[in-house]
Amino acid sequence: MSEQPSGPYAPLIPMPELTPDALRAAVTKIAPSRIPALTQHLFEATTNAQKTSSLAPLRAFVHSWAVFVAIQRHPERAARLSELERIVDAGEADPHDALAEILAIREAAEREAGL
Repeated sequence: MSEQPSGPYAPLIPMPELTPDALRAAVTKIAPSRIPALTQHLFEATTNAQKTSSLAPLRAFVHSWAVFVAIQRHPERAARLSELERIVDAGEADPHDALAEILAIREAAEREAGL
């Protein structure tokens, strides 16, 4: 795991290495209710990788869960993303600004994860 700053807005955990085991350990700490989804996704990625003789499904798994961890390890960012997703899902207002902010959050998480 990489070193992170400390303080009131510091992440809950350091950003883990981009391996299935490290991502699972991180999810266990910050969002244990998501472990079944991670396990299912890993099983499907492994099966698809074997069927297609390609690492692409495993790369997609790592990318997806690395972004999830990068977002969730910052409670304020995770809460804002949830709020934005509710705005979009409600369909009551123009979602343009919410979608742009969601994209910005995801891009920041990808950079933080080194993707």
